[in-house]
Amino acid sequence: MKIKAVHSIKGVSKSLNSLLIDSVASGASIGFIAPLSLQSAHDYWQGVDGDLATPYRRLYLALDGDTVIGSVQLSLCAKANGAHRGEVEKLMVHSEHQGKGIAKQLMNSLETDARILGIQLLVLDTRQGDTASYLYRKLDYIEAGTIPGFAKSSSGEFDATVYFYKQVA
Repeated sequence: MKIKAVHSIKGVSKSLNSLLIDSVASGASIGFIAPLSLQSAHDYWQGVDGDLATPYRRLYLALDGDTVIGSVQLSLCAKANGAHRGEVEKLMVHSEHQGKGIAKQLMNSLETDARILGIQLLVLDTRQGDTASYLYRKLDYIEAGTIPGFAKSSSGEFDATVYFYKQVA
């Protein structure tokens, strides 16, 4: 397994579709409701691919051979007063590969690149009680607060989200 930053999804789009569909089906709160269609997954990744052509989006992949088994994104702020910060988005690890430290490796790669890019502050949010929140705490992210009823789950309930930050410079 290797971690790689990519500037295009060419050659891995099918793998990315599978990763996203699996993550949503497994209950990840990443902006989608299960069941996620292949077309919706494809449309999402096409949008990300377009964003990768700008200086404001980075995509990190965990690869097992040519197969994507995990990913995370770094969204950089385009505003003059926010050029020092980035947002961690959509950390995913395929359900068959969870518990192997892949998410931690993805986050470490993202943080290393953030420092190289001059990013001083990373922010993120996750559903309250999600496994990811434990990972973020282990990686020294600080809980900033909770917003109740923030995101609708696939079951139709409204879940709270927890915001975290980390100063990386």
